[in-house]
Amino acid sequence: MARRDKRSAVPGPRGPGESAPPKRSLGQNFLVDQNISRKIVAALDIGPQDTVLEIGPGRGALSEWIAKAGPGRYLAVEKDADLAMALPARAPGVGVAAMDALRLDWARLASLPRLKMVGNLPYNVASPLVWDLCAGVDAFEYAIFMVQHEVALRMAARPGTGEYGALTAWMGNFVTVDYLFKVPPTVFRPRPKVDSAVVRLDPLPSGPRPESLSGLAAFLKRCFSHRRKQLRHTLKAQWTDDISQIFEMNGYLPSCRPEELSPDFFRILAKTLKIHGPS
Repeated sequence: MARRDKRSAVPGPRGPGESAPPKRSLGQNFLVDQNISRKIVAALDIGPQDTVLEIGPGRGALSEWIAKAGPGRYLAVEKDADLAMALPARAPGVGVAAMDALRLDWARLASLPRLKMVGNLPYNVASPLVWDLCAGVDAFEYAIFMVQHEVALRMAARPGTGEYGALTAWMGNFVTVDYLFKVPPTVFRPRPKVDSAVVRLDPLPSGPRPESLSGLAAFLKRCFSHRRKQLRHTLKAQWTDDISQIFEMNGYLPSCRPEELSPDFFRILAKTLKIHGPS
């Protein structure tokens, strides 16, 4: 799956899918720049006790460097079956699952020691995949992902900015996001029409978690579908003096719009309004 690479260095062993053309249906743009590959893997700071999970290794732009770094365990998830079969020749020791990462049971990953995640995520699945990951993985060290530049800006946005949205507010209840560096289209084949960027996700320290994940998700999507409306109007049917008091206690006016509220406050509101979302 992922923006995957087409190696421009000394060719290694080839397997099924190594020379196959990119599949547009899977959003495949292959990374060809080894300097970018090394830089991404270096950000993982892999140690011998680490478990590395690579999402969408493609032709192995990152995989070779990960394998050379010598993690204690190296796993990969690749939707393209041909590329999944070819990967072990490129990165000996990797355990590959040929499956869609959007179908991962994230909760099962919590048992993996010192889990670090990495991947060049396809533009069309980056947001939903990271959305699921944040809520699903209870314990991991951190994740390094390459995503569309616009998505990276949304992930790392601060309240009160135009990039701040439902994705930002959701992620802010689970992780902190650091924007690391920008990546131009010229390092991919075929070249995408937009820039990419690399971000780092660090789990928040143990603290209050959303009472209902589906409730918070539904609440955020509802609020940001009317992002220009004041919250007192969006929540008109549920507005009470108690809600006004909660706004005041947290330093907000009822006239605030969604992009002005912190991720924490969205969680507080969803819990107060007893929003549980679809079952």
